[in-house]
Amino acid sequence: MDKNKVQIHGEESVQDVGPSKIKMVYQRFGNPALSPVFLIMGAGAQMINWPEGFCLELAGHDLHPIRFDNRDAGLTTHFSDAPVPDFPAIQLGDFSTVTYSLSDMAADTIGLMDALGYDSVHLVGASMGGMIAQTIAIEYPHRVRSLTSIMSTTGDHSVGQPDYSVFANLGSPPYDDRQAYIDWQIQSRKAIGSPKYPLDEKLTAQIAGLAWDRDHDPLGMMRQAVAVIKSGDRTEQLRSIKIPTLVIHGENDKMINISGGRAVAAAIPGAELATFEGMGHDLPKPLWPVFAKKIANLIHRAESS
Repeated sequence: MDKNKVQIHGEESVQDVGPSKIKMVYQRFGNPALSPVFLIMGAGAQMINWPEGFCLELAGHDLHPIRFDNRDAGLTTHFSDAPVPDFPAIQLGDFSTVTYSLSDMAADTIGLMDALGYDSVHLVGASMGGMIAQTIAIEYPHRVRSLTSIMSTTGDHSVGQPDYSVFANLGSPPYDDRQAYIDWQIQSRKAIGSPKYPLDEKLTAQIAGLAWDRDHDPLGMMRQAVAVIKSGDRTEQLRSIKIPTLVIHGENDKMINISGGRAVAAAIPGAELATFEGMGHDLPKPLWPVFAKKIANLIHRAESS
């Protein structure tokens, strides 16, 4: 399929999704009759952080990508009445201020599948989205045809740890000024991005501005982040996954060290590991065709078997 001729559908929403009965907002690319690919984004990120161009690359391989906002991101339901996460207490094992876990976010995704009429889909998750995708494959194995985990980890604290020095000069994202938020996003993307692939500042600014306009909830990312902490180590459960799996990771990832990706691939039987020199914690535009081809090959192989 010519990616330049792929239909881009408008944003849509569904109500009463999953056990939590939330509203979820999603967007389709291409032909709904083709293999469905759910794209799950990371903490604090919205569905628009899956670049439209990357979605079109996937659709160009006879796939039907569907990107969506997780709970507490974008236009999907925010848990604004929840308690403010108490990080010091959480680090000591007191989860009383943690509103939900990755299992709840996995159930949201299953609920969206139900709402859209899919018995099973292919999952592609980035960062925390990779953790959600892993959780779905563990807890709902019959609903997943293939798994692609990008720049993610197992939850084992001995692997995948960030380089905290990268964030020393960034400070917290400013949520009271649109242009300051855009500028901060550009600087943060430079800090954690790919040294081999210069940041597309214009595209980053466009996405950051749209993200601000859609949602700039300062506590949404915190609630997602503590859900990751509460959910713990998935290593042993990952060994139960039997579906075709691809793990993609940058060799220069300062947000989730490559040891996290290697651990995911080692835990899942038969998983393919693809690492990229000069790639950080982002989706560099020059690698979109490479990623799309690898993911498409995995999916078509899963479909044929």
